[in-house]
Amino acid sequence: MTSEFELIRRHFSRPTPQAILGPGDDCALVAPSPGMTLAITTDMLVEGTHFLPDTDPSRLGWKALAVNLSDLAAMGARPRWALLAGSLPEACDSWIGAFAEGLFACATRFGVDVIGGDTTRGPRNLCLTAIGELRAGTALRRDAALPGDDLWVSGQPGLAALGLAHLQGITRLPEALAERCLDSLLRPLPRVELGLCLRGLAHAAIDISDGLLADLGHILERSGVAAEVFVAQLPPLPPDADPVLARRCQLAGGDDYELMFSASPEKRSELAALAGKLALPLWRCGHLRGSVPGSLAVFGEEGQLLAIDQRGYDHFG
Repeated sequence: MTSEFELIRRHFSRPTPQAILGPGDDCALVAPSPGMTLAITTDMLVEGTHFLPDTDPSRLGWKALAVNLSDLAAMGARPRWALLAGSLPEACDSWIGAFAEGLFACATRFGVDVIGGDTTRGPRNLCLTAIGELRAGTALRRDAALPGDDLWVSGQPGLAALGLAHLQGITRLPEALAERCLDSLLRPLPRVELGLCLRGLAHAAIDISDGLLADLGHILERSGVAAEVFVAQLPPLPPDADPVLARRCQLAGGDDYELMFSASPEKRSELAALAGKLALPLWRCGHLRGSVPGSLAVFGEEGQLLAIDQRGYDHFG
């Protein structure tokens, strides 16, 4: 039987040029660039909660790192290092090899060194910690939104939740749309470049992991502001999907890892230029008010106030 250390050596021992000392000792040693602050985040992916048992391990490896890099993107931090801790039910060399392939593909794409971690036997549970850096005082924080700000969202939130609904048999999507949605679900693209460019343009930001409205609620709570969201200004729904389900996925589905952010109306032309530069749609979908802190009003296609019974996912809700 292959030992734990042999599996680590075979699949996870890679050069770590951004670290002083990488895997192999009790700790890794890293140093931030001069004048920079570290941003640190961690996320777990648990089988049966965050992914299905038959999920492609290569895509899972990509996603395990990508969801953490999305948190760094939401703060405007540049990714540098990551650590992986995981429990696995068995030492399956082919599964671990495919997982590592996806993990390091994501790490290479975003310039991240995997500098250490831990493994043990148990239910499949993958926990990544990602570390980035940014200049002091430049972070995009949830508590920095201001009354009068525009609300923006990137990309097309809702596709990942539609993909999950397809996998679960809740809906049947046409082949081309299904593949697009499954790619959004299983191989999300963290908006790292957008986050870096938003420093100095946006006031507050958050990545959409639990649902657009749920995650917006965290900005409203931390910043003490209220919001109005207009669904007519969100991305158009996929024409081949059930419109009721697609809208619910867009507003409350989560797992998209797009960025929602607030910015002064004076920045509209700069943000339009940024969307063109990045070839990434940015949708101005609402605004913030100084009324009842934390309150949220959502308006439908005809301008009517909508009753929203679900804002997003809650692990203990």
